Amino acid sequence: MPQESSVFQQLREAPIWDQQLPLKRGDYLQHAGLSNTNVYLILEGCLRIYILENDEEQNIRFAYQNNLITALDSFTSGEASQFYIQSLRKSQVLVCSKKTFTEFFSQSPERQTLWISSLHQLINEQLEREVDLLQSSPAKRLARVLKRSPQLFQEVPHKYIANYLRMSPETLSRLLNLD
Repeated sequence: MPQESSVFQQLREAPIWDQQLPLKRGDYLQHAGLSNTNVYLILEGCLRIYILENDEEQNIRFAYQNNLITALDSFTSGEASQFYIQSLRKSQVLVCSKKTFTEFFSQSPERQTLWISSLHQLINEQLEREVDLLQSSPAKRLARVLKRSPQLFQEVPHKYIANYLRMSPETLSRLLNLD
């Protein structure tokens, strides 16, 4: 993944970041019902994106060091987001406005290609996630996520992973102990 490292390095060194924001475990970058078009680059830590459905949290995505994270619905529409973004442990993020971010990527064909490539990767990840959710077997869902995101189990507490995989923490524990 040398390309990802160079992308992270380019982004980190770009003069687009308004501030560096420290987050404690449990801090929020985004609350549902609010507009937030900022983009965040995670320098260290782990964050989750979730929604509330019938007063229950449903984890949608996790992001780790060297990942970008945003409330994508708000970023694209400028409207209020349906998502919460919360730090799962002590984290550091860089903050960039949508205007600055889009200007940066529109300044050269190479950056535009990089942005399009990043969007394609996000689309593919979302499609994989949808397939995961359609798998009827919890064991199949777990196997797919282990293959796709092995770092998940080093970064994220099991209760959030179980929720993400739409299974109970007990089922996740049983499946992990089968190996």
